[in-house]
Amino acid sequence: MTEESLLLLKRIVATPGVLGGKPSIDGTRVGVSHILEALAAGDTAEEIVDSLPWLTHDDIRAALIYGAYQAENTRIQAAE
Repeated sequence: MTEESLLLLKRIVATPGVLGGKPSIDGTRVGVSHILEALAAGDTAEEIVDSLPWLTHDDIRAALIYGAYQAENTRIQAAE
């Protein structure tokens, strides 16, 4: 992971009492999953930032980096 990626990941926090402690963008109540779901649904980063102006493009990148890190470091057991 690059130094820039590590810096962006600092934007992701899990605060008890905010979104049930799920990962979110620091200083907001916007969950990482909300951003990833919007991107998966076809929304662009520009559309997300336009609809949630307190977010930045770096916040979107941080969510993507977080999602990629989680996918890389999570084992899923195959059904038998």
